Amino acid sequence: QVQLVESGGGLVQAGGSLRLSCAASGSIRRIDVMGWHRQAPGKLRELVATITSGGSTNYANSVKGRFTISRDNAKNTVYLQMNNLAPEDTAVYYCNAFVNSFSRWGQGTQVTVSS
Repeated sequence: QVQLVESGGGLVQAGGSLRLSCAASGSIRRIDVMGWHRQAPGKLRELVATITSGGSTNYANSVKGRFTISRDNAKNTVYLQMNNLAPEDTAVYYCNAFVNSFSRWGQGTQVTVSS
């Protein structure tokens, strides 16, 4: 079994920062793209950022310049550094990874930004 476990969410004031982590564990042979998505109340889940095993990144326009995605392949972990947070960033953030060619999701971590 493969699991993705997120950590690092919480409550922060507007303008603040948070760092999310997502560690993959279990029977892992290969991890390709890893990424973060988020879902705000009453809205569809949306892509935030992705990173390939080679380090190529992609960001949603709404987070460019504020969020940075990175990964540690040796630890099977992906990170999301979120700076200059705004109330509209409030959502449940989900980790996603293609592990052994299958898409896996974490359980989600709540990020709440107060104004």
